[in-house]
Amino acid sequence: MQYNRTYNFSAGPATMPEPVLEEIRDEMMNYRGSGMCVMEMSHRSPVYQQIIDEAEQDLRDLMHIPDNYRVLFIQGGATLQFAMIPMNLMKNGVACYVETGAWSKKAISEAKKYGEVHVVASSKDRNFCYIPDCSDLDIPENADYVYICENETIHGVTWPKLPNTKGHVLVSDQSSMFLSRPCNVSDYGLIYAGVQKNVGPAGMVVVIIREDLIREDLDPRTPVYMSYKTHADNGSMYNTPNCWAIYCCGKVFKYLKSIGGLEEMEKGNIAKAKVMYDFLDSSKMFTGTVDKEFRSLMNIPFVTGNKELDAKVVAATKAAGYDNLKGHKSVGGLRASVYNAMPKEGVEALVEFLKKFEEENG
Repeated sequence: MQYNRTYNFSAGPATMPEPVLEEIRDEMMNYRGSGMCVMEMSHRSPVYQQIIDEAEQDLRDLMHIPDNYRVLFIQGGATLQFAMIPMNLMKNGVACYVETGAWSKKAISEAKKYGEVHVVASSKDRNFCYIPDCSDLDIPENADYVYICENETIHGVTWPKLPNTKGHVLVSDQSSMFLSRPCNVSDYGLIYAGVQKNVGPAGMVVVIIREDLIREDLDPRTPVYMSYKTHADNGSMYNTPNCWAIYCCGKVFKYLKSIGGLEEMEKGNIAKAKVMYDFLDSSKMFTGTVDKEFRSLMNIPFVTGNKELDAKVVAATKAAGYDNLKGHKSVGGLRASVYNAMPKEGVEALVEFLKKFEEENG
């Protein structure tokens, strides 16, 4: 059966690899002879235990996660981590944050409820179109961690080089660039990623945390579910987890391993983004909004400079079968999110359409 699938440039929930979707479809009614869909089975069953164990091991293999890091599958998405991180890691009640866009701003706002927050660098002076110099940050000695959003989904900036934390724990929100390129996990104390952008369906976050950061001595008012120790001690199954998301993510982890891992994924992502950026750099109508050195491989915001024309582009692309190109409501303009599962052909087709639009409306 042929399916008419659109090129989906959504920032999340986003497109998933077609081979993975086909596998999920084939197992929907009867997962490997169990007589059940994964959505129906008990998370305490041996069948499901194998699913979650394999998902964790495949992620460990993909990222070469050291043994002294725990992998946690937690509900609530990335937004819950804005609170969970300071609740668990603010031992001295002090943290440093780098402000590079909408999502780091939200994390800063939440962290201020739990302790003293130092915004040690910011790029808001130019509407978050670059990453500030973080080679010599003013970090207090008693800071518990330094926090970054490594790829800002809305503003389309990414970190080409990690900050100098001067020996302090680095915490990174990798939601919109997770598994898009190799990652040296040992550089971080904690990495987290909402899975609905680059890995699976919405409703879950993956947390990779160094074991020494998992504490018992939290504020006694801390909800049990908000403690990393709760999830680590219970194999991510303190309560019923997001079984479906874990299953789907596990499929994606296996798929990434089958195509050569994160090194191959990065090559494809660089080639794919180049198609779009080369067009923007040569276009007279469309302009990228991010300084070249800090351009994301995943989220590509651009504008015509005219709101009415931006809206016309969105309407035209949707009619032509290219969906979710409208920029985030907070910044306007246009945005193409070209995550791992977006084929290069999709970007090439979009560029051809935009070239034609420019010719006809220039």
